[in-house]
Amino acid sequence: MADVAESVEPPANYRQIVHIVEDDEELRLSLLDLFQSLGIDAEAFEDAPSFLQNASRTASGCVLLDVRLPGVNGIEFQSKLSANGFDLPVVFMTAHGDVATSVTAMKAGAVDFLQKPLRTYDLIEAIKAAFALDQGQLQLRFQRMEVRSRVATLTPRETQMLALVASGLMNKQIAFELGISEIMVKLHRGSVMRKMRAKSLADLVRQFELVS
Repeated sequence: MADVAESVEPPANYRQIVHIVEDDEELRLSLLDLFQSLGIDAEAFEDAPSFLQNASRTASGCVLLDVRLPGVNGIEFQSKLSANGFDLPVVFMTAHGDVATSVTAMKAGAVDFLQKPLRTYDLIEAIKAAFALDQGQLQLRFQRMEVRSRVATLTPRETQMLALVASGLMNKQIAFELGISEIMVKLHRGSVMRKMRAKSLADLVRQFELVS
């Protein structure tokens, strides 16, 4: 994936942010005050839809997420992050934690699972760990962003072509699958290679796997 990595640079205003997703307004404001006093950038959202609609998909840092949110709960929301273009480590917080829930969250990649009332030391240590993980994933995240921007330039037919080519199908098989001629397959395939800036079939497959 070297050609993608070489073309990707973090934005000049890159900064790590704690994205607080908590329906309790008093706690949201308290956490914002705490992080501000510690010199840590933070933003707050009252529920999952608010975060998905307003948070920047280019943001770095982590999500500090309440397990029991109205509508989509925290565990469900964790699974929606990547599908919605977010690639951020998650720290859970809850007043009603149980072993099964915490195990589910940790297996899904959560950094930590904190019990309310939150202890400042534990919270800050969890945020530090999440920020460290985020920093380690920085290059991969921007690679994904770059590939997603390339995929967005594809037509619906080219998007189909990308998936079929990446699955290993030959031109003749793709033509049969789509009900088009092999000549059209070659034309679409060439367009996909150009728009994805792929130097080889292997490079195209690597890009597809990065965002699939």
